[in-house]
Amino acid sequence: MFKARSVYIKISMILIFGISLFTQVQAQSVTIFEGARLIVGDGSDPIEGSVFIVVDDRITHVGKKGVLALPSNASRVNLNGKTVMPAIIDAHKHTSNDRDELISQLKELAYYGIGAVLSLGQDVSDAPFQVKQENIPGTARLYTAGRGITTPEPGRSDTAYWIKSVEEGRQAVREQAMKDVDFIKVWVDDRGGQYTRTSNEQYSAIIDEAHKHGLRVAAHIYSMEDARGLLRAGIDAFAHGIRDKDIDDETIEMFRERSNVVLIPNLPDRGIVRDYSWLKGSVSDEDLAKLQANSKENPETEEFFGIQSRNLDALYKAGVKIAMGTDGRIMWEAHQQMEDMVSSGMSPADVIVAATKNSAEVVGLYDAGVIEAGKSADFIVLDANPISDITNTRKINSVYLRGVKVQR
Repeated sequence: MFKARSVYIKISMILIFGISLFTQVQAQSVTIFEGARLIVGDGSDPIEGSVFIVVDDRITHVGKKGVLALPSNASRVNLNGKTVMPAIIDAHKHTSNDRDELISQLKELAYYGIGAVLSLGQDVSDAPFQVKQENIPGTARLYTAGRGITTPEPGRSDTAYWIKSVEEGRQAVREQAMKDVDFIKVWVDDRGGQYTRTSNEQYSAIIDEAHKHGLRVAAHIYSMEDARGLLRAGIDAFAHGIRDKDIDDETIEMFRERSNVVLIPNLPDRGIVRDYSWLKGSVSDEDLAKLQANSKENPETEEFFGIQSRNLDALYKAGVKIAMGTDGRIMWEAHQQMEDMVSSGMSPADVIVAATKNSAEVVGLYDAGVIEAGKSADFIVLDANPISDITNTRKINSVYLRGVKVQR
C-alpha cells in the first residue's frame, strides 16, 4: 500500500512538473526569422538563406534554412532578399546628463540601428547611472565612463576632474570606481599649446589605479609622442587615432607588441561634399538643407583627415584591433564613420566587425555584438548588403533590440 502510494505521488509530481514546464514554454515568445543573408559579425562568411530563432530576448539557434529543425508553434518572419547584421555599438559617444533628453537620444540611436553606446567621460549627473540600470524598451543600452580626468582647462568643458597631481588622479579614479563606471577616460592633450597636458606620471598613476579596481582606461590623444607614452603606461584603448603626423614603424611595432590595446579611430570630417539625402524622413527638411549646404570641400580639413586615415590604415594592416566610435552627439554618425573607415582602407566586412563584435567587447557588452546562440537578439534588417557597399547599413528595414522590434 505504501509503495503504491509512493508511486502515485511520484507520477503526480512528474505530471505537475510537466504541466508547469509546458506552461513556461507556452508563455515564451518564439519567433523564427528566415531567408536573410546573415552577417554574424565575427568576420566569418555570411550565411545565405539563413534561419535563426529568437526566444523572448535571446537568440537560441542559428543556421541555414532547410537544415535547422524548427518549432511548429512559433511566429515566423520572412526575410527573403534582406540582409541581417548585428546592431551597431558606438564605443565613443557623449550623451546628455538630463534624463528625458538622454532617453530621447537612446531612442534616436536605436532608430539608426545602434544597440549600445559608451558615453565617454562627460557624465556628471545621476541620470546616466540610473538609466544604464534600466531596461527601457526601444532604446540603445547605455554604458558610461562617468567623469573623465584631465589637467585644468579653463574656458573649456569643466565636466572632467581637473587634476594637478598624481594623487588627485588616483583619487578621481577611486571616486569613479565607487560609482560603478564601465571605463575610465583620460584626456592627454594640450589643445594646441593652450594648456599643460596630463603628464606621463599622472596618466601612468591613473591607469595603474584603474587597473587595481578592475577598470580599463581609454585615452583622448592628439600626438604620436603621447600615444607612445600611454602604450608604455599600459593604456587599454585609444579614443582617437594619432593626429599630428604619420605614424612611424617604431610606434606601429609598439601597438603590435600590445595586442590587447584597441584603437577607436574616431575619424574627423573628410573635407569633401557629402550626399545627405539618405537622412530624408529621419531629420527635418530644414536640418537636412542645412547639412547639405554646409557640406563643402575644404583642403585643410581633408589634409587633417588624411593623416588620421593613413594612420588607421597602417595600424589596420599591422593587425591592431579596431573598434568604432563617433565622439559627438550626432545620433546617425556611426553610418558615416563606417563609410570613412572603409575609405581609409578597411574592408566593409572588417568595419562591420569593428562596429559590432569589437566595439561590444570594448564596452564590456558580452551578450551582443554577434548573432549567435545565447546572445541578446539585437540586430538590424537591411534592404541591401553592406559587405558589397558599406553605405547599405543606412538602408534599414527594421531594428530589433532585446528581441523586440523598434518602432521606427
